Amino acid sequence: MSDRQPGLTEDMLFLAKMAADVIEASRVAPGQAVGGEGPNSTGQTLIRPGGRDCYPGFWIRDFTMSLACGLVPRDEIEHAVRLTAGGQASADWHTKSGSFVPRGSIADHITLDGKPIYFPGSFCYEEQGQPWGYFPSLDDHFYFVEMAWHLMKDGENVGILTEEIDGVPLIQRLELAFAVPPVQKDGDELVWCVEDKRGVGFGFCDSIVHTGHLLFCSVLKARAARQLAGMMELCGDEPSAARYRALAQTIAEQLAPTFADDSGLLRASTGRSAQPDVWGSAFAVYSGLLKDTDREQVCRALHRGVLDGSIAWRGNIRHVPTSHDFSKTTAWEKMVNSAFTRNRYQNGAYWNTPTGWVCYAVAEVDESVAQELSREYVAELRAGDFRQGEAFGSPFECIHPEEEYRQNAVYLTSVTCPLAAFNKLGWVPGDR
Repeated sequence: MSDRQPGLTEDMLFLAKMAADVIEASRVAPGQAVGGEGPNSTGQTLIRPGGRDCYPGFWIRDFTMSLACGLVPRDEIEHAVRLTAGGQASADWHTKSGSFVPRGSIADHITLDGKPIYFPGSFCYEEQGQPWGYFPSLDDHFYFVEMAWHLMKDGENVGILTEEIDGVPLIQRLELAFAVPPVQKDGDELVWCVEDKRGVGFGFCDSIVHTGHLLFCSVLKARAARQLAGMMELCGDEPSAARYRALAQTIAEQLAPTFADDSGLLRASTGRSAQPDVWGSAFAVYSGLLKDTDREQVCRALHRGVLDGSIAWRGNIRHVPTSHDFSKTTAWEKMVNSAFTRNRYQNGAYWNTPTGWVCYAVAEVDESVAQELSREYVAELRAGDFRQGEAFGSPFECIHPEEEYRQNAVYLTSVTCPLAAFNKLGWVPGDR
C-alpha cells in the first residue's frame, strides 16, 4: 500500500461502518411494508436502494452495484438472483403504453410483492413503459449476469448455474439476458439504440435521452462477457468461455475509437447527449478496459477535472463537467421530461456513487489528489451522518450547492460503490 495522507485509515474505517449501517437501513424483511409499498411477500429479505422512504422496492442495478463492497451475505444474493430470474420475461410483450419487452428481458426493479417492472418511473405492472423507453432498461441485463457471478466467483454454489428456475436453467437465462440489448450491426459489439426505439443505457441516467452507441452500457457488457466467461469455465464449457472472452476484448478495443472526446474523457454516447461522461470514463478505467495511452489520457483528464473544480464538489461527482454543459439551462442535451432543471438530479447535481471510480482513476497519475478527494467525500458523510438523527441524511443520492439541494437520504450506492473502489485501491485496512 502506498503512503496514506493523515486520517485516511480512520476515514476508511468510518466508511466501512457507515456502509454496513446503510445496508441494514435498506433491508426490507418478509412481511414488512415501506414507503407505502408492500409488504415484502417474496419470502426473504430484500435490499432496496436506500433507507427511510426512498425507492420502496428491489432495484436489480443498485443491489448488484453494491455487492463488490463485500458486505452482503450469500443467502441474500441467492434470493435476489432467484427473484430476478423469476421476473425475466418469458415471451415478447407489447405494453399498452407502446413499449416492447423482448423475451429474456430483465426488470429494472421488482415490487415488494414480486411484480417485475421493466422500465423506470412506475410501480404499476400495467402502466409501465413510455416515455421511459421503447425497450426495457438495457443495463439490468448485464447486472443480472454480474449478480450471479458474485454468487459463485469464488467457485462455490456453481450448481445453481444448471438449476432450473421456473423450468429454465440459470445459465441459459443469463445468456438470454445478455443477448437482449441491441447492437448496430454484426461485428460491432457496443450497445446501440435509436431515439424511437430507445432503452435506458444506465439507470443513473434514466431521465436523460442517450442515443447511438452507449458508453456505460457497453462497459457493463464487456464486464458481463468476462463474468460469463468465468461461469462457463466453471461449467466446463471452454468454447463458450473463449467466445465471451473474445467478445469482451472486442468491446475494449472499440471503446476509445468510438467515444474519444477532445476533453480527454470519453463521450456518454454518439447520438443524443454525447457530452463527456465523467462517470463512464472513470468506470471504463476502473473496469480495466482501456489500455496504455487511452487509459492515461482519461486518468489525466479526470485529474484536471478534480483540480479545476469542474467535476467534483464536497467529494461528490457530476455526470458532465461544468465546462461541457450543453447550454446554460441544461447539463445534458435532452431530458425525458423537464422535471429536473440544470444542477438538479441527473442533470448536473453531484453524486457519491462514482467517487471511488474517479479516485481509482486519478490515483493512477496522482494518488495524493485521489486521497484528498476521498477525504472531502468522507468529510461530507461525517458532517451529515444520518445516524445523528432525522435532521441529517448523508449519504444522500445527490447534492448541489444551489439552495443546498439534497435528494434521497441514506442512499445505498453512495457508500457501497466507493467502499468497493477503496478496497480495490488497498486503502481499507484489514478485515472488517
